[in-house]
Amino acid sequence: MMLEHSLYGPLADPAGNAGHQDHPPRVGFFTDTSVCIGCKACEVACKEWNAVPEDGLNLLGMSFDNTGMLGADSWRHVAFIEQQRPLGHQDPGLSELPTGPSVAEAAAEVVADALRQTERGGGDLGTAPVDLGFPSFQLPGAATGAETRTQFRWLMASDVCKHCTHAGCLDVCPTGALFRTEFGSVVVQQDICNGCGYCVSACPYGVIDRRHDDGRAWKCTLCYDRLRGDLEPACAKACPTKSIQFGPLDELRERAAQRLDYLHEAGVPEARLYGHDPDDGVGGDGAFFLLLDEPEVYGLPPDPIVPTRDLPSMWKHAGMAAAVLVGASLSAFLGRRRR
Repeated sequence: MMLEHSLYGPLADPAGNAGHQDHPPRVGFFTDTSVCIGCKACEVACKEWNAVPEDGLNLLGMSFDNTGMLGADSWRHVAFIEQQRPLGHQDPGLSELPTGPSVAEAAAEVVADALRQTERGGGDLGTAPVDLGFPSFQLPGAATGAETRTQFRWLMASDVCKHCTHAGCLDVCPTGALFRTEFGSVVVQQDICNGCGYCVSACPYGVIDRRHDDGRAWKCTLCYDRLRGDLEPACAKACPTKSIQFGPLDELRERAAQRLDYLHEAGVPEARLYGHDPDDGVGGDGAFFLLLDEPEVYGLPPDPIVPTRDLPSMWKHAGMAAAVLVGASLSAFLGRRRR
């Protein structure tokens, strides 16, 4: 029997809706991108624990990010986004902090001092400071006066499967390869997957994908095997800044709201939560984010909607159309018999 809101709308207990009795609280991820340093420790930990194949170390030519996107062989993806932004907006108060001379400035001072001593005691070291080629700790373009290169910031964010409350991939799977766990996450059973690819087109986030060598679908499992052993997922365990936080979803939402208020008070009005609202198009995500810009900047859809939302009305209209067709056919058949 299909329960209320099983395809769309608020759903407080996805695991219970899937038939799990006396299950643990729903758990998930809260990713705070404001403290992500782009180290990719989460990507490495995910691959090592889950034996995810290496997906290439190709430079994309558009970013320092060499992963590019989530896929069958990338269950975690750390995005690098460079933006033009005045320094004052990047870190309030940064321009007021005391700074020392750069290495190049220190070297120039040494050379200038040597020149002064030469003028007093003889010798010839030239009349201009010598560039010794030391690296500088200044921002790119600062020494040349390229103003536009000094006004930028990095946005970094570790993306992952959202483990949606209403998961389109799970709804369309014809073999039952995808299932809802007792923790509320969504997992693919590769030994049942037939590689049809319906789940790929049903995901509003473009997360799930098929491997080229065997055609089966793969994605993040929220480390289901670790959860069953009372361990936190590998990516959250490896994150050095706690950008990826794991725990009961209700607690994470409260923590995220407090963090958002703090950032707004600290002068970061563009900070926002993404995927936390149970009233959104997927019923809220099991993995949600604190972003520092619009979702589109991070490659996330601004208003994701589970494609199976309209399934009941589609079947209803299809049934009505079929009834009209049958009625018309029957009427034509009876009319011919009368003649």
